[in-house]
Amino acid sequence: MIDTHSHIYLSEFDQDLNVVLERAMAAGVSQVLMPNVDGETIERMHLVEDRYPDYCKSMMGIHPTSIKENYKKHLAIIEKWFHHRSYIAVGEIGMDLYWDKTFVKEQKEVFETQLIWAKEKNLPVVIHCREAFKETFEVLERQLDEKLYGVFHSFTGQAEDAARIMEFGNFHLGINGVVTFKNTTLREVLQNVPLEKIVLETDAPYLAPVPKRGKRNEPAYLCNIAQQIAGVYGLTQNEIDQITTNNARKLFKI
Repeated sequence: MIDTHSHIYLSEFDQDLNVVLERAMAAGVSQVLMPNVDGETIERMHLVEDRYPDYCKSMMGIHPTSIKENYKKHLAIIEKWFHHRSYIAVGEIGMDLYWDKTFVKEQKEVFETQLIWAKEKNLPVVIHCREAFKETFEVLERQLDEKLYGVFHSFTGQAEDAARIMEFGNFHLGINGVVTFKNTTLREVLQNVPLEKIVLETDAPYLAPVPKRGKRNEPAYLCNIAQQIAGVYGLTQNEIDQITTNNARKLFKI
């Protein structure tokens, strides 16, 4: 399995990252992909990738909740790093209107700028969309062409949102621990999404799946997510592992 979205470089893992990755390997996780958040997280992420170069791969981008008055400064830092280092994706980027709607205009500008970069660099985009499907689609559709592809990470939208994303053609859904939650509608939504459009993720240290809910999440828990998805598609967990891993390898060219 490939954990396509994991923030294992954050301080929550400072004390035991080695052990966390050993548990991940033992659980069948063959690689962990790390999205950046802002200018402050880059060094930590690079340190983890340098320490585990074959196992942990980094992306570069600015998260929508990191966009404030000084967004141009952060954007310039992100752009600079693309000239110094190679990355597997432009991410984590997108729109988030859950916490704060103050910087909607700025979020759209930064999101679109990074979509353009991704097309120029022939890299996939990893999109964060929370309470903002309308705004996200609006920006995305301005740049939509055969060069734009990627994944809607931590997808928790409704059936119509999933259907629209499938119409884009080159986009996947990143499914994490939310699919195991009792009160989610995600399992029903996925019944109309081809398995070839699904990749697995944890979003560690957030959104730990049942039965670990409420605890720190980690890549080893990817097997709990795969198990739940196996039930949705009526397949074995091993089949889910193989298909979603193949999807991730194609998407991220790994």
